[in-house]
Order: sequence, then C-alpha cells, then structure tokens
Amino acid sequence: MNIFADFHERIGRHIDAIAASGRLPAGIDKTRFVVEPPRDPSHGDLASNVAMVLANQGKPHFANPRQLAFEIAGLLAEDADVDTAEVAGPGFLNIRLKPNVFTRVLCQVLTLGTDFGRAPADRAGRAAEKVNVEYVSANPTGPMHVGHGRGAVFGDALANLLAFAGHDVTREYYVNDAGAQVDVLARSAYLRYREALGENIDGIPPGLYPGDYLKPVGVALAKKFGRELLGKSEEVWLRPVRAFAIDAMMEMIRDDLAALNIKHDVFFSERSLTRGDDGDLVAAAIDELRERGLVYEGRLPPPKGAPSEDWEDREQTLFRSTQFGDDVDRPLKKSDGTYTYFASDIAYHKSKIDRGFFNLIDVWGADHGGYVKRMRAAVAALSQGRAELDVKLCQLVQLMRAGEPVKMSKRSGDFVTLREVVDEVGVDAVRFMMLFRKNDAPLEFDLAKVIEQSKDNPVFYVQYAYARSRSVFRQARATFPDMDLSAAGLTRADLARLTDEGETSLMKLIAQYPRTIEAAAFAHEPHRVAFYLHELAALFHSHWNRGKDQPQLRFVNEEERDLSSARLALVSSLTSVLASGLNVLGVNAPEEMR
Repeated sequence: MNIFADFHERIGRHIDAIAASGRLPAGIDKTRFVVEPPRDPSHGDLASNVAMVLANQGKPHFANPRQLAFEIAGLLAEDADVDTAEVAGPGFLNIRLKPNVFTRVLCQVLTLGTDFGRAPADRAGRAAEKVNVEYVSANPTGPMHVGHGRGAVFGDALANLLAFAGHDVTREYYVNDAGAQVDVLARSAYLRYREALGENIDGIPPGLYPGDYLKPVGVALAKKFGRELLGKSEEVWLRPVRAFAIDAMMEMIRDDLAALNIKHDVFFSERSLTRGDDGDLVAAAIDELRERGLVYEGRLPPPKGAPSEDWEDREQTLFRSTQFGDDVDRPLKKSDGTYTYFASDIAYHKSKIDRGFFNLIDVWGADHGGYVKRMRAAVAALSQGRAELDVKLCQLVQLMRAGEPVKMSKRSGDFVTLREVVDEVGVDAVRFMMLFRKNDAPLEFDLAKVIEQSKDNPVFYVQYAYARSRSVFRQARATFPDMDLSAAGLTRADLARLTDEGETSLMKLIAQYPRTIEAAAFAHEPHRVAFYLHELAALFHSHWNRGKDQPQLRFVNEEERDLSSARLALVSSLTSVLASGLNVLGVNAPEEMR
C-alpha cells in the first residue's frame, strides 16, 4: 500500500471531474504533479503541488493556483480517509489523514512481511521492463581496489533495488581484455613465471605490474608449461600467457566480488567484439552507422582551450555525435588504423540493444565523466532514440584509519585491495558505508569508525535497531508465553490503541517505505534507502529511550496485554521494513549484536 501513489490517483480523479466540467482541458497530463511527505511534519501527512502545476491550464476558470487548490481541498475533505485538507502559500495542498489509514498500512506490512513495498514483476498486465546494469568492469590486471568496491556495491544495490521495484534486471561485467593493459599483464606474469622457475628477476622493471598477487600466477604458469616458454620470443609466449593471466585475474576478481556477495549474470569480453564467432562487430556497428549517414571521413577543428587527446590534424573516420548532443564529433579509428576505445564501446552497447535492452545503466568511475556525452550520443544513434543510457559516476574513496590516510598494500604494489578492507571490517560495514553517501559525492571511509559500536556508526545504528526489535519479541515470548506472536496473530491486535506520538511517528515513517523504494528506483539512487533506514532506526531508538524513563511506553507491559499486542504489531512491521531495506542494500539483518 503506497499511500502517496494512492492519493495521487485520488487527486487525479478529482482533476478528471473538474476537467469534465470544462474548467480544465480534457486529457490533462496528471503525471506532472507529485504527492510527497511535507518537509515539516506539522503540516500534515501528505503534500501536493497539483494546483501549482495545473492551474495555468485552467484559465480563465482559475485565476491562480490557490483557487484550484481550494476546490481540490474541498473535494478531498469529503474523503473518508482524510481528516483535513488545507491550502498553504501560493497553492500547495497539505493533507492530514485519519489514523485508520496507518493502521491499515501496518496490517499490510504484517501480511506481506519483507515483500511490503515490492512491486509485482507483472504490473498492470505489462511484462517487467528489462534493465541492463553494467558495473565494476575493472581491467583484469590485478585485485580490486576500494574505488572499484564503491562502484561494485553501488551497482549491485541498484540492481537489487530495481528488481525489488519490479524490473527484470541483468547484471553485467564488461571485461576489458583487448587493450594494451592486458599485454602488460602478460609481460608481468611472464616475469613471475621466470622467477617461479628459479631465475633471479632482480626487481620489477618500470611499466610492469609490481604486486605480489602475480607470484601465484607465475607458479601456476610454471606448473602448466614447465620450461616450455622459457627463453622463447615474446611472439611465441605472449598469447598463451595473456590468456592464462586474464583467466587468473578474472578468477581473483570474481573471488573479490563474492566476498562482497556480488555476482554478475553476464561477463562480456571486449576481445569477442573483434575476435569472436560473429566476426568483427566493431566494423559492423560502424558500417551500420555509416549507412545512416552518421559516420564520415573528415577533419576535426583544433580544440578550444586545453588540448584534447582525441584531436589529430588529419583525415579520419568520425561519428556524428554532435547530432545527438555531444560537443564534438568523435574519432572511431586511430592513425594506425586500429579502433579507438569509443568504437569498441559503440559495438558493445549495440550488443546490449540487440539483446533487447532499451534501459541501460553504466556505473563508471568519476574519471570517466568526460566520456558520458559521447556514449549517450552513441546509444541514441544506435537505438534511433528508443534506448536510454544513464551513466552513474562514482567518486573516489579516501581510505582512512582513525583520521589518518592508510598506506599502500604490498600485495597490490600501489593500493590497498578491496579484499583487505572487507577482511578487516566485514562485508556489512563496507556495503552500507559505500551506500551512505550519494554516488557522485566523495567518500571518506574510516576503517576505525565503521566498526565502532556507537550511534555515530550508521551501519551499527541500523543493524542495532533490527537486533533490538528482535529482542522485543524474545521478551514478549517470556512475558506472554501463550500470545500468538505470528504476523497473522498480530493482525488481530487493536491497532487503534497506538496513539502515542512516538508510535504514530513510526507508523507514518513505515508507510513511506514503498514511496522511498519507488523514488529511489526511478532516480537510480540506492543511497535513499540507506538514508531512510537510518531515519527509521533513529526514530525507533528514540522511542525506545523514552520507554526507559516512561515505563508505560514500553513495547511489552505485563499489565497491558492488549496494548502490548498492538505495540508488538508495530515492532513486527518495523522489523520487516528494516530487514527488507537492508536486503535491498545487500546488508545482513542480525538477530543479536554483542
């Protein structure tokens, strides 16, 4: 039960009635107004800008938004679920609901449990929308670092969120196994292969990967090939060593991701775009765009201001990305005739569209921000405007320990690995804290603070709320051993007895959960769920603390069996919402915390 969506529909029916009277145009767009929680809870339970948005279309019948707002308020006042409907300021609607609305919400939470707020996959008879979420896509050249971890957690939580909101989600990893970096990987692994066979390599030459993580790869190469590749030319050993090293790195990356409880449905190889069974897919994509007049041979003007890495003063193959909102047309081939990274990315995104995905989400590092416009232009061109690409940029993570920067790792050679962080503080702390900031905001991750058992540690604060809620039921079973504490049993409680301000505040915030899910999924912002859970936990802890000083407010009262039953229904509902939200974020809901 999404009371905000419900009242959006009710207000929409009133708009239809006013339109039927000829004072608003027929077929008026009702998607443009919102029904949301008021910024100040003292103003009511719901707020809407409907009159502000639609009044201009009602002239001369409505001289200003307030006139339309007063008419809608009068119609809402007749609604059995509405206590008051008032007009504020230039025409905002503030609506206060009757208490039985929120007790109905509690009954629904008790019935649905952790599925409260979940959208059905088949909404209104329509098949679930297919969404492709591509995230991580780290080069297969070593273990994942903390920055990769932020994108991994964000992408995974976003995929969870979209699935919970009723979408058909595919989680994809783009394996960059065709660039120069994998040749460097092969040379680095070959050096470790020589070392494993007893050769003194005398340090790692500049330009190769220095981390100790390649030592086991060298040992495995020696076991597989023996001395067969030793002393051979690079032309002989590069291909087999590269393939072996990429497989080893991808196994390591999958293991790192598994430590964060992350699994992908698809691992798409960049190399397959030009060396796969279907031939040169990059050339095919370029040819298709050329046939539509979107690829041409020409020269780019010199860039204004700072020099651009894309610019070369020569005739070259260009994509007309400016036709789709980009700042400049983009090269598709380098001076040596090989494809640019952009050309490969065009072919890769074409493969997504060919697989039936028209809702694409790419999760990239913030250093790729300058690449967004050209990729959106390419998707618009490839799909002829049918597909949408949303690129979510994840800002850097600064790793700290008690306020001091953390030094580099010997294992990786030049950064702290994600696995080292997960092993130290746990998967829950990593996941929650990566999501407790908006993805495009810098994140300071303090290894000491994220394991503190205090209200200043958000993950502890939320998990402790869940554990506390479970402890209430252990107390209830001891106090009322014959009480039916099942969800079905608690739906029979007299919920009208929940009249304390703390109780009603919790009910109203629980009722916001479906809207939070819907809004977070629409905006592709899982941090909204983390913020909501923190707010709900804070409200619960606050009410719990009031019960310390006022025993009559405690959830379990031996002398008030019926009131205790109603309060246990409230706690059960809160428990379900906390568990549901934590599950969306991929964070555990612990029964106890010691």
